[in-house]
Amino acid sequence: MSLVLNVVGLAGIVAIVMQSQGSDRLDYGLPLGAPPSRPNLMAVVATPDLGPRHQLAYREWLAILQQEAQSIAGRAPENLSILAGDSISLWFPPEILPPERQWLNQGISGETSDGLLARLYLFDDTRPDQIFVMIGINDLIQGVDAAVVLEQQQAIIQDLKQRHPRAEIIVQSILPHAGEQATWEGRDRLLALPNTVIRDLNSQLQAIAEQEKVEYLDLYPLFADPSGHLILHLTTDGLHLSEQGYWVWRSAIQSYNLHHP
Repeated sequence: MSLVLNVVGLAGIVAIVMQSQGSDRLDYGLPLGAPPSRPNLMAVVATPDLGPRHQLAYREWLAILQQEAQSIAGRAPENLSILAGDSISLWFPPEILPPERQWLNQGISGETSDGLLARLYLFDDTRPDQIFVMIGINDLIQGVDAAVVLEQQQAIIQDLKQRHPRAEIIVQSILPHAGEQATWEGRDRLLALPNTVIRDLNSQLQAIAEQEKVEYLDLYPLFADPSGHLILHLTTDGLHLSEQGYWVWRSAIQSYNLHHP
């Protein structure tokens, strides 16, 4: 199964975000509420960075994420959703996440698909209703073949299905980058990765999601301009998302939940 936003829905989300320029927040008809209770990882890492290095040692990140997962498991909240992925998930501002759900963020900066697969056990004791997965851009930036990324993605899906049989697994498409307009320090590596490769991989990822009978949330059209590059006002550096970018993502999640109550 998959969620494909129609043209009206897509235009509506983009229009809402565009209208938000100059305002403090968007009005979706829902109270923003208090941010989820979790350590402020942004205070630990000074700036977001997507790449092979980590500001903290990888094992330190694992310890933090496991501690957070154990805390959530102890409270056993209803309507628990998990974000699993790399820095793009990690930097999702807690105050922007849909407030009608409890959230556990299991993102690590610089994460790859094989790294995520190896650490899924960290949140074994939680009982999520939903698990949102976005992974793969670091693999591609590092030159990993798309076929290998897809194999790892399928292994992640299968592992999550086994560990969390009651959870709804939502595989999210990999986002485009801004190409020549990117200012990220690894810009040369981005230029070596055409967005057409990402788009083609996403098509195959959708097919895998359908094969595995999990959900597929196609975010790519929401973030791509007519040339297929990441829309500039939705990014901070051509790769990571701006606050407006996260509002777009939030809208897509809320739209998904409206269609999948």
